[in-house]
Amino acid sequence: MERSDWLLLVIPGIIWGASFYFIAEGLDAFDPALITPLRLLFGGAVLALIPAARQPVLRADYPKIALLALLWMVIPLSLFPFAEQRVSTSVTGMLNGATPLFVATVASIIVGYLPARRQALGLSVGFVGVLCIAIPTAGEGGASAAGVGMILLAIMCYGFALNIAVPLQQRNGALPIVLRAQTIALVITAPFGIASIPRSTFAWHSLAAMLALGILGTGLAYAVAVTLAGRVGSTRASVTTYIIPVVSLGLGVALLDESVALLSILGCALALAGAYITNRTPRST
Repeated sequence: MERSDWLLLVIPGIIWGASFYFIAEGLDAFDPALITPLRLLFGGAVLALIPAARQPVLRADYPKIALLALLWMVIPLSLFPFAEQRVSTSVTGMLNGATPLFVATVASIIVGYLPARRQALGLSVGFVGVLCIAIPTAGEGGASAAGVGMILLAIMCYGFALNIAVPLQQRNGALPIVLRAQTIALVITAPFGIASIPRSTFAWHSLAAMLALGILGTGLAYAVAVTLAGRVGSTRASVTTYIIPVVSLGLGVALLDESVALLSILGCALALAGAYITNRTPRST
């Protein structure tokens, strides 16, 4: 990977790591069903201002774009707010570090062979790191089985979505695909959001959190992640999720006064080590 690829790897991880905090702030006033259409509305509005995002795409690719919208946006983005009513933001972010495992599994099925030894080692180390982070906090924040199940289902959807995104991005470009997928996802989720308005209240800090979640987490981060997947492949691009537990853990300590176990700190180091091993290019001999 080149230096620019490493930058593309870090940016989505930081933003998505903070996204769970933004969701928690949004839940102070808004119903969970309203979170997803709001973030899609704000994220799509920002992307629509970029001329490159409005470039045409192949008509034949629209069914796959619709599938991408469902697996990458509608299902997972709708599950996270409901899950965070049952688990803490830190646990949600930590569990997201397992995404590369699902991505690598789906990619292996598609191409018909196992990941390279170095990638398999990196993914394994990273997954062990995620477990080390999650174990000490498994019982915090009302981490119910239902909430954990929602998060794992969302991560499974990501595994398929990243593999679908790669060929679409290669044919049409990243931004046009992301904008159209977000538009389709907004159309699907908007009726549920509108129906949830009577169950919601209003708070300025919640609105600010939704703006940040949409503009950054649903706009910029998606565009960068799809661009990276097209350049280095879905398995390597998914390693950006190893950064999510580190950011979630840091925000939990700094803003939510959460205590951090030594094992969790060790897990963060292992997660970063897994990202490095997976993306490290062997030296020429």
